Amino acid sequence: MNIMRISTPLNKDIISGLRAGDKVLISGIIYTARDAAHMRLQELIINNKELPFNLEGEIIYYVGPTPAPPGKIIGSAGPTTSTRMDGIAPLLLEKGLLGMIGKGNRDATVVEAIKKCGGIYFAAIGGAGALISKSIIESEVIAFPELGTEAVRKLKIIDLPVIVAIDNRGVNLYETGPSSYINREKF
Repeated sequence: MNIMRISTPLNKDIISGLRAGDKVLISGIIYTARDAAHMRLQELIINNKELPFNLEGEIIYYVGPTPAPPGKIIGSAGPTTSTRMDGIAPLLLEKGLLGMIGKGNRDATVVEAIKKCGGIYFAAIGGAGALISKSIIESEVIAFPELGTEAVRKLKIIDLPVIVAIDNRGVNLYETGPSSYINREKF
């Protein structure tokens, strides 16, 4: 299988060329947000307040990086479990978000929102936070600094390795992957 390279911001043409199971290297700008930051973003949207960044075409990485060691830009930056953001992800997709990066399956409402809004969900490898952090070349807290590691960060990345877990048609690797493995020919 080939590895595809894409750059942010995303658009529907980029996303339409990606399928569940594709290996992808992402470069450009992405944003971080975990549970607490998602709650704050939701409050801002509900109250018609300005968001700390424009969601249109952007990717949110579900990560709360560890503090940067001396001489490093960022600490370990492994993905967190995505289901904790499932209640708010559809709202963000409706407001223009196109990509999400995390680990683990998503609930049916998120899959439907991905299909409806033409988005995509990428899986990053859990437990590989130190390796993933090598793809991050700039990190800046842009919102909610009082949340510490859960503050919203703007990250500049080069070749961040991910896998398309749920594509814009709703094909879900967490469902198709195990069934294809189980149904393969045995030796």
